[in-house]
Amino acid sequence: MIEDMETIDEFLAGRSTDVEEALRKAAATEIMPRFRQLAEHEVDQKSGPHDLVTDADRNAELFLTEALGALLPGSVVVGEEAVHADPATYEALQGDAPVWIVDPVDGTRQFVHGEDGFCTLVALVRRGVLLASWTYAPARDQLATAVKGGGAFLDGERLSAGSPEAGRDLVVATSHPDYTTDEQKRALLGLWTDGVAPRACGSAGLEYLAVARGELDATAFSWEAAWDHAAGLLLVEEAGGAHLTLGGEPFRITGGNALPFTTARDAATARRVRALLAGA
Repeated sequence: MIEDMETIDEFLAGRSTDVEEALRKAAATEIMPRFRQLAEHEVDQKSGPHDLVTDADRNAELFLTEALGALLPGSVVVGEEAVHADPATYEALQGDAPVWIVDPVDGTRQFVHGEDGFCTLVALVRRGVLLASWTYAPARDQLATAVKGGGAFLDGERLSAGSPEAGRDLVVATSHPDYTTDEQKRALLGLWTDGVAPRACGSAGLEYLAVARGELDATAFSWEAAWDHAAGLLLVEEAGGAHLTLGGEPFRITGGNALPFTTARDAATARRVRALLAGA
């Protein structure tokens, strides 16, 4: 059983590459053989036509659940598909054990449509603290990693989000209106103003990577499912970015956040987007 954070630090120092290997194997065996090859019976709806799940999602999550649990004895896995089957699984985020947060195919809609804008997300968290993350886009052969206090990297190159260039519109990737409450819609409408160029978001994980790379100025999301945000939040933090909820506090991976929330290239941009969402 994992007893302290020092033991986890030792794990990350010595076995982070094993996590990368597990990600690559999951993609090679369960995801990429189905890319642009999905049969009709391999695609299902969950809550509606925009909420899809495939055999790639299910099988990749099973693969990673077994592999990650074996790498770090005493840890537990919170995966998107497992939580869909048993919502009580999500409660592990509130416990003391280290938790692997897994989104096996982030951007399932893009995956189903044969587009390359999808990724596999893994984050390691304990007691609400994000410790490490991995963002793997197999169709693009890109792997981004971050360790708390150790920086963010894409294919071995350090990432720095930087600050938006002065004088141009902020580009903000934002939630689809189908996934927002009326109150959240009103908050998000604050982005439709001079100096801001909102657009619909794609894979959340790849939007976070774009922020960490300085290619996207900010996101404004209205949901808090940990598997969509955990890996990207740490990636952006370690690249020098920041995140704020509607209430003006950093986003908590354990939940209970005032939504929508923003993640941005720098603290000033996060404050600006948050103010627009709050109608300030």
